[in-house]
Amino acid sequence: MKNFIQTVLAEADYQPVRLLQILRAVQSYYQYIPPEAIDYLAEGLKIPRSHIIAVAEFYSFFHLTPQGRYEILISDSITDRILGKDSLMDYLSTVLKVPVGQVRSDGLVSLNNTSCTGICDQGPAGLVNGYPLTRLDRPKADEIATLIDQEKPLAEWPAYLFAVADNIRKAGLLLEQPIANGAGLSAGFARGIQATLGEIDRSGLRGRGGAGFKTAMKWKFCAEEKSDKHYVVCNADEGEPGTFKDRVLLNSYADQVFEGMTLCGAIIGAEQGFLYLRGEYLYLKDKLQAILQLRRDTGLLGKNILNQGLNFDIEICLGAGAYICGEESALIESLEGKPGIPRNRPPYPVTQGYLNKPTVVNNVETFLAATAIVVNGGEWFAKVGTDKSAGSKILSISGDCALPGIYEYPFGTPISLILHDCGAEDVLGVQVGGPSGTFISNQELDRKLAFEDLATGGSFIVFNKSRSITGIVQNFMHFFAHESCGFCTPCRVGTSLLSNQLDKIVDGHGSAGDVVELEALCQLVKNHSHCGLGQTAANPILTTLQRYPDAYESRLKDISYEPGFDLDGALDVARRMAHRDDAAAHLTQVED
Repeated sequence: MKNFIQTVLAEADYQPVRLLQILRAVQSYYQYIPPEAIDYLAEGLKIPRSHIIAVAEFYSFFHLTPQGRYEILISDSITDRILGKDSLMDYLSTVLKVPVGQVRSDGLVSLNNTSCTGICDQGPAGLVNGYPLTRLDRPKADEIATLIDQEKPLAEWPAYLFAVADNIRKAGLLLEQPIANGAGLSAGFARGIQATLGEIDRSGLRGRGGAGFKTAMKWKFCAEEKSDKHYVVCNADEGEPGTFKDRVLLNSYADQVFEGMTLCGAIIGAEQGFLYLRGEYLYLKDKLQAILQLRRDTGLLGKNILNQGLNFDIEICLGAGAYICGEESALIESLEGKPGIPRNRPPYPVTQGYLNKPTVVNNVETFLAATAIVVNGGEWFAKVGTDKSAGSKILSISGDCALPGIYEYPFGTPISLILHDCGAEDVLGVQVGGPSGTFISNQELDRKLAFEDLATGGSFIVFNKSRSITGIVQNFMHFFAHESCGFCTPCRVGTSLLSNQLDKIVDGHGSAGDVVELEALCQLVKNHSHCGLGQTAANPILTTLQRYPDAYESRLKDISYEPGFDLDGALDVARRMAHRDDAAAHLTQVED
């Protein structure tokens, strides 16, 4: 073990900031992280043993106890449940002869649930030793069980079990015009670096992660910070259930994304970039490494790029199963080999980011768009979309629709057209922007895809009228309770309380007062949490309680009330409170 650990540490240059990659290597070899390995790592990296344990305990893909030689994780996302995940999980447990959440007695296989795997358009989906399993059904479950019992290495499993399709259904401004390798850099150097920043500014490009901060302004602020080093980070940790566009962009447009990162490096004066790739996309890593090497070999990355004196390289860092690391400051903490706990802000990453140096963090789609803008000009991009939302938006569409996959639309497109194109019928509602976004009803389908109306990082989950509103919300709330980083009490405790309170109502044990208390808890978690996870975790309840109060009312238990108790009045208060901030004040009144 000591020799193996020394080899792993040498490959990581004994850098504590690469702790996640080191732990991944150890776990891949032993199926868990042994206590003795932690001792060797602490000694070799010169960091406390407690720090290594804290990191290992924080990320769901790390284990301090042995797992099966074949570790199978099945996505528990709502899209997988729609496709029959629950019955499939029961069947898998039977054919694999292992209870869910346990390791088989012979140590050969373990079976458990996991959060969204980013394959929502090809579910039910899962992972085996980190590699994707798509469109699972009973025949595939039987085949997997046989392969495991035969102890076949994954390299000998049939390729179709791991097949992941792009499913690009509608290409638009960006996807139908791929940029040739080097074209963005050549155009940027020919125009001049400052003029290139001006074109990005002229385009009106805003960050495509959901918040929509103006890209040129972020790059300009970072460039103006005086420091010996600047950094570029591409956030490819799309963990929001229903989101999978980055998977497709990195699979088929990676060169364009890397070129956008390189252009950003030229503009802000950075020599180092990082692609933070979500752990569920392990299968893309080798392909992306090969693309990076080819770019180095052809003068598009590394030293003296295109003989213009620009030095810039990119390193891939793989996550380990933590939704919170999609938040930029938590991602930076993770890049530094720490638990992904969001930082206090300010300061912002543009002034104090990675290793406390000025850092630009943008997502995959933003860098993809930046390259196209540099080649085609700012006006080309700005003339598409709306006044406040320039360009197009790439969407991940899944759920109750005939054609799940990737769609690209100009900003300003009505939701009704999007639903028509993806084959959605008998629509109950759409979860826009993932669970942290907004649930819109079938009475709002004339609303527009735009920052000024429905802003989204890209996730569209469609639900038809056969679905239960409270069942959908219940799945989302369990997700948030599981994914809370645990740093602050309002989120750590609040999301669990919300989940439990909702379970009580959905299971038929709640009263009207419980609905009111549920909304009061929503406001507490929303207004007092440390970061965006907690601040948006209550959105599934708030947005559906406002639109579908009857769905909650129908779940309330039939009880005899004390004389004078006004059930209708209490429910009316609960409905009105669904979009108020003074819930606590009204809660006392209703309880009285």
